[in-house]
Amino acid sequence: MLALLDAEQELVVARGTAELLQTVESINRQSEVIRRTRASRESCQQSVSTLLGLPEGSTFADLKQRLPENHAILAGALVDENNELLVRVRQRARQNHVLLNRSLELMQKLIGTLFPGGRTQTYSGTGQIQGSPMPQRALYEAMG
Repeated sequence: MLALLDAEQELVVARGTAELLQTVESINRQSEVIRRTRASRESCQQSVSTLLGLPEGSTFADLKQRLPENHAILAGALVDENNELLVRVRQRARQNHVLLNRSLELMQKLIGTLFPGGRTQTYSGTGQIQGSPMPQRALYEAMG
């Protein structure tokens, strides 16, 4: 996922539109794989918790205390690594979101200078569509 987000960031900066759409599709597919894998992991964790006599809804910390020491160390290291990667993925996704929003703003300004008097629609931070007035200028003023 991190590699896909890096590729997306490079394409946004390089304005690789066609490739960017393909990368977004790959990111969406990878997100689904991650979702399914997480569900599988949670199911396995619950199964191991049950085998160890822990109540339903036990945390990983509860489970880790019941594992043999060498297994607990390895499982803890794996969880720590996954959590570090998750932080990096979230940071990269936020960076890409900011880059994409900035690109959209620049395109809206360009469209506004080419076609004055129109209103463009953007998304607010909450995902709602909001209109923003564009400057009222004649096309010849915008071009020249």
